[in-house]
Amino acid sequence: MFAIVWEQRKLGEMYVERSEKGNDNLQILSVSIHSGVSDKELDEENLGKFVRRSEDKSKYKHVYTGDLIFNMMRAWQGAIGVAKSEGMISPAYISAIPNEDVYPLFMDYAMRRKEAIEEINNLSYGITDFRKRLYWDSFVHVTCQLPSVEEQEKIYKYFKTLDNLITFHQRKYFCQYRNSNSWEQRKLGEIANKVTTKNSGTQYVETLTNSAEYGIVSQRDFFDHDVSNAENIDGYYIVENDSFVYNPRISTTAPVGPINRNKLGRTGIMSPLYTVFKTYDVNSEYIEWFFKSTGWHSFMKFNGDSGARSDRFSIKDAVFFQMPIPIPNIDEQRKIGKFLSELDNLITFHQRKSDQLKMFKKYMLQNMFPTDK
Repeated sequence: MFAIVWEQRKLGEMYVERSEKGNDNLQILSVSIHSGVSDKELDEENLGKFVRRSEDKSKYKHVYTGDLIFNMMRAWQGAIGVAKSEGMISPAYISAIPNEDVYPLFMDYAMRRKEAIEEINNLSYGITDFRKRLYWDSFVHVTCQLPSVEEQEKIYKYFKTLDNLITFHQRKYFCQYRNSNSWEQRKLGEIANKVTTKNSGTQYVETLTNSAEYGIVSQRDFFDHDVSNAENIDGYYIVENDSFVYNPRISTTAPVGPINRNKLGRTGIMSPLYTVFKTYDVNSEYIEWFFKSTGWHSFMKFNGDSGARSDRFSIKDAVFFQMPIPIPNIDEQRKIGKFLSELDNLITFHQRKSDQLKMFKKYMLQNMFPTDK
């Protein structure tokens, strides 16, 4: 049984900056924005590896297992995490060495909390969001509620077990049905058509974006402003409700890029950099959940590559639509889609209940131990 009181500490009291130079024998590590929940394959990838073979690595920094790494340019968006193995990072990142008060993997969850990201955002500075930076002198002032090392370890193991359990059940459900003789394998091009209709005459003005974490959302809601140029959107693709969109931008949670369904209930537009397609003769909810799994990643990795840019995946349309998809009968599709959606809602419900209990605990503590006036 643990004590109720946690100590509020500044990261500068728990970490010192690592400055050791890397070498060419080390793998390159990188931190991308993600929700903090990743499957075993991604976790074993040590924050993701995006190798730039032609880049000058003379200024790269050595990283050791347990170091807290953050991307100075994107830490305010959540690009922060703990290294799972030794490697090296580019000068755009900072690596911090934990002291004996820290169970390193606990910080992988602690620093991805909404409150932590908001504090990092407030401590980052720059003229615009896209120029914001979190430097070491600000990083040291980020605060964290810290229990004992023993409790940190148990908290990490609890959340990691929960992550693994969720992933296990998602995979088990798909694998259980995939092994059924009643399932057939269809190519994506046999159940979907690519959308090539342009926004001629500027029929629609709302630009959408496809986020690995949040799905398809309005660009203005996601970035707090319009990124697209209003004068050029007549060349954008029209994205109707229920259409699917593939975003080639890769991240830790989307190592080959995310595919999401437009569930906004309205039509918008997207840049030609995205691949838009509409399905037919299948249940949209089932296909949506298939793309939330990792069952299609191996096809992408085998048939595509990261291309000239390390943050984008490259695959030709003709190959992309050859992707094999396991298809049961339509009744099973509906049942699977409904089951997984209900499970997702149940998880959200319990997360909200947990937040309510935390608020109740805070309320009780404030009333039991009022601040002196």
